[in-house]
This record gives sequence, C-alpha cells and structure tokens, in this order.
Amino acid sequence: MTQLITPQLVSLDQNLGDSPADVIRFLAGKVAAAGRASEVEGLFADAFAREQKTATGVPGGIAIPHCRSAAVTEPTLAMARLSHKVDFGAKDGPADIIFFIAAPEGADQEHLKLLSKLARSLIKKDFTAGLRAAATEQEIVDLVDGALADKPAAHAAPTVADTTPAASAAAPKRIVAVTACPTGIAHTYMAADSLVAAGKEAGVDLQVETQGSGGFTALDPAVIAAADAVIFAVDVDVRGKERFAGKPVINAPVKRGIDEPAKMVQEAIAASTDPHAHRVPHFGAEERAEQASEAASEHLGTKVKKVLLTGVSYMIPFVAGGGLLIALGFLLAGYDIALGTKANDILAHNTLLNLPNGNLALYLGTVAFKIGALSLGFLVPALAGYIAYGIADRPGIAPGFVAGAVSGFMGAGFLGGLVGGLLAGLTAHWIGTFSVPRWLRGLMPVVIIPLFASIVASGLMFLVLGGPIAWITTQLNTWLTGMTGASAIVLGIILGLMMCFDLGGPVNKVAYSFAVAGLGAGSLSNPAPLQIMAAVMAAGMVPPLAMALATVLNKKGFSLAERENGKAAWLLGASFISEGAIPFAAADPFRVIPASMVGGAVTGALCMASGVTSQAPHGGIFVFFAIGNLAMFVIAILVGMVITALVLLALKRWAVRKPEEAEQVRVPVAA
Repeated sequence: MTQLITPQLVSLDQNLGDSPADVIRFLAGKVAAAGRASEVEGLFADAFAREQKTATGVPGGIAIPHCRSAAVTEPTLAMARLSHKVDFGAKDGPADIIFFIAAPEGADQEHLKLLSKLARSLIKKDFTAGLRAAATEQEIVDLVDGALADKPAAHAAPTVADTTPAASAAAPKRIVAVTACPTGIAHTYMAADSLVAAGKEAGVDLQVETQGSGGFTALDPAVIAAADAVIFAVDVDVRGKERFAGKPVINAPVKRGIDEPAKMVQEAIAASTDPHAHRVPHFGAEERAEQASEAASEHLGTKVKKVLLTGVSYMIPFVAGGGLLIALGFLLAGYDIALGTKANDILAHNTLLNLPNGNLALYLGTVAFKIGALSLGFLVPALAGYIAYGIADRPGIAPGFVAGAVSGFMGAGFLGGLVGGLLAGLTAHWIGTFSVPRWLRGLMPVVIIPLFASIVASGLMFLVLGGPIAWITTQLNTWLTGMTGASAIVLGIILGLMMCFDLGGPVNKVAYSFAVAGLGAGSLSNPAPLQIMAAVMAAGMVPPLAMALATVLNKKGFSLAERENGKAAWLLGASFISEGAIPFAAADPFRVIPASMVGGAVTGALCMASGVTSQAPHGGIFVFFAIGNLAMFVIAILVGMVITALVLLALKRWAVRKPEEAEQVRVPVAA
C-alpha cells in the first residue's frame, strides 16, 4: 500500500495561525501539494465542515481534524507540530500536535484500519512524547510507521467473557460499550481505547464494540448478556441497539469517551446497581416507558424541532433529485410536457426505438420529467414516515409513510404530512410501551406496531383530520397564488431574513423547507410556489458571495485566513451553500449576520416583485435552465451581494468591537 505519511507531509515548529481553520487549510495544502488531493478548497471545506460538527481536540495537547472527501485521491496523514498552540476545543487547552487524516470517500478497509490505528496511538503518552521530541520530519514518519506496524488493540476483536460460576464469584463489574462517530476514523477508536484504559484502572471488565468506517466486529451475545451496564459513546445511531435491550445505559457524545472516560465508567458502575437507571429500550418492554420519562425531561420545543427536522432531512433528497429532473425535462421537452396527460401518453406509446415524431430530446425530456414527478410524489410520505421514525424509531416508518400517502390522497399536502407523521410516530411509540409476553416481543416492531399505528393514524386522517387540513392547505395555496404587489414583496423580505439569520441553522431550514414543500404544486398556472423557491435560493446565495466580495474590496479589513475563505465563498455562494459564510459569522457574528440579513431581504423582495421562478430546489446559478426570468434572478443576487458587502464594510469601519468581545471564543452560528 502507498505510504500514508512522508516527510513532505510533516511541518515542525511553525506558527500556522490562530484558528483551527488556519491549520486545517495549511495541512490541506500540504496534502494537495503532495499530489494526494485534487484541490485544496474542496478538501478544506469537507474537513472544516467536520470540525464544526464536533471539535477534534483531545486531551494532551492533540487535535485530529479528519474527513472523507471526494478531493482526496489516496489515504493520507499530514502532521504539524505548532510553535503557537491553537484551540481545537479540548477541555485541557489548545493543541500543539495536529494530525490531519484525509481519506477518500471510497477508501479501502485496510487503509481505514491503519488510519484508525494511528488515532489510537495518539492517546499513548510515550508516542506523543516521541512526537514532541523528534528533531526531523523523517523521525516523525518513522514514529508513525512504527505505530502503524504494531498489533491491534486487544479489544478490537472482543472475546467472550468467562461466565463460569467460579469466575463469577470474584468477577469484577462487567461493562460493554459502543463507540461511533460520523466519520468513523478517529474519535470512534480513541474513545474505545480511552474507555478500556479507564475500565482497567477502575478494575472493571470493559469490552468495546467500535462501529467505525473500517467495519466492526459485533460483541458476542454472551458478553452482552453478562454485562452489568452499557456505555454508548456515539454521535450516530447505534447499529443493532436492540441487542442491549434492558441493560442500564450511559449515553454521551463520542468525544466525552475521550475527554472523560473515567467518569463514564464510574457512572456505568453506579447505574448497574440503580433500579431507577435509564435502560436500553426494547419494544413491548417496560423499559420503553422509562426511556419515555428520560425524553420527557427534554424541552417540548426541542423534541418537536428534532423530529420535524429528521423528517425534512430525509425528504429533501427526494425533492432535490425530483426537482432537478423535472427542470431537465422542461429543458429538453418544453413546459407543455406537464399539461394534462401528455407525458403519460408519450411514454405509453413511444420507446427509444419508436420516438415521438423522431424527436429524441422530447422522449428523453419526458422520461426525465416523469422520473422527477414520481420522485416528488414521495415528498409527503417521506416527510411523514421519517417524522414518525424520529419519534418511534423503525416501527414508526411504515405507519408514517401510510399516513403521508393518505394525506396526499386527501389533498392535505405538506401540513397533512406533518400531522400524519406526528400521529403515526406518537401512536407507534405508545403501542411500544405495552407490556407483552416474551413470545410476542419479536412480532411487535415488525407486525403489531406498524399494523395498529397505521390503523389509528391513517384512520384519524381519513375520518377526522384530513378534510379540515386539506381545506386549510387549499386556502393557503389560494392565498399564495393570489399574492401580488406589496404582499408578495413582504413575503420575499421575510424569507430573505430567515435564510440569512443563521446560515444553515434551524431558522434557515424552516424557510427552505417551506419553499421545498410547495415546489411540487408549482406550475405555469400556479407560479407562486416556484417564486417562493427562487426567492429562498437567491437570498441563501447572498451571504457567502457578499463575504467574498467584501474580502476583495477591503483586503486589509480581513485576516489572511478570512481572505482565503473568501476565495472559496465565491463557489459556495454560486452553488447556494449558505454555510460558506459561517467562518465569517463565527468570527464576527454581530456585524456579519445583520449585514447578511439586509442584503438577503432585498434579494428576496426583488425576486418576488419581479416574478422570478425556480423549478429546482438547489444548485444556485448552476441550475440556470430551471430559473424563470434568469436575468432578474442574477440581478437580485448581485444587488443583495453588493448591499451586504457594503453594509459589512461600513460596520467594520464604524462599529468597532470591544476588546473583550474580540477575545471571545469563536462559536459557529450553525453547523
């Protein structure tokens, strides 16, 4: 295999800046300069996005920024030993040893295992001491190669605990754990090793299942059965969670498994003897009710937001793909393809061997339009299904999809999907709290819960709720369709403000979801939903484009890192990725956010006033073929961009930051 690290990828005792972004960008440049990445900006964007989700600093003055990226051509490690420490979010302070792990999106399992092995080595004091003492880049490479050549940690392939009576008499507490992070390369394995070490120190028999990107070996069922408690140090769903049903459980983010492993072990020990401890649920068991009491402590608004955003996040791929295919169909076959049953007639009587009037573009456009329309047909069922999933896990999916389909059938639309998904999820969750005989438990999640939750939720939609919600939906659509003049402009202003308020956060997502939900109902005869989509997309493009322009107009007003971020923001903004402005907002929220909102409001108003439409839910300027009144779309964006840039520069000149404000820790506005 290709060597993961070379002297060219090592930087010793340099000052790389004051922020994680500065360091990550430098190391991404190292990887690209070594010919192991196709571009710096794409790699930096992926790594910095990962950093914003969860800080990668770990105890001991170490940070492990990492990502999978399409820009990476071969698995690579880049390392920096800093002369000026940088805060990567570790509790014990800033880091001076930085390992940047860059993996291709399709990295093979052997490389991923080596990368995870390196991450494990970083919690060993002798290894990190060697890194700090090394005098040359080659010494660093030799140390890393030596760490990668070691045998895997003993717990990587769990063994069955000795459960004989003789052993049990003097056996210590038995704890099992699962560690998992979104990338599955670094934190997953570091948390595992930290927990094992803490367990050994506490005299506990602790075995870990690492659910990483390099695959995982499941804990033996006998080990789980003998366990006194479970630790879940995870940032993603635990695979096979039902295996741990009924066990006392400690839940925490994966990073806590690195930062506070001893505390987690002690909490697990305490939970093992606490009859009131929270337990891993299984459907049809009394422990499910205990999980409900834990969830009840969470604020109602937070819980509702979580489940609604779960539904939206699963729905958007259907809409994005479907919307773009419909736009492509219009480009190839013309807008009249959507009128009446023309598309169905063409597909029913024509094939590639029998083209309609010999027109290949018409036939292919019709195919694209039909696929897109069918994809959009899943909008409401997918929304409802995954809202129910957010409440009741997998048993909620089927009744949620059915309730969503009923909503679509009755004309209740997006609002009906929201209500139907909540009903299905709550009903499935409630049925799951029933105490049933052990022989019936296996049927609960696959038969009993989906069946009765579908009957209750869909029955209520048919008999009680569907009609009134359909009426409300019709009135709302009529109101939107009839909006002209001042009222349409006001809506554009509101949508623009929402899109720029938190740059990809909850408020931004509400505005975007509102636009996407109506996209399927948009047409030449009902352009209002398409106008709303255009206003939302245009306003969302303004902040990153404005930040890029501002760094060009006044270079001295921005740091070197911000000017580099500005270069990337041109492409991000043009692609409708509002998050391209987050590095600026994180550093200076009280000037960047207001300036962005002013420009976004103007852009939204201009789009609505001039009747700009968008058939596509995403893509920015690159889906120009799906934009109606393209010239005004571009003008609205340019006007908003210039206004935001000028307002920001004015605020930077006259609204001077207080010294204590400038020293505050930078916190991203949205992840």
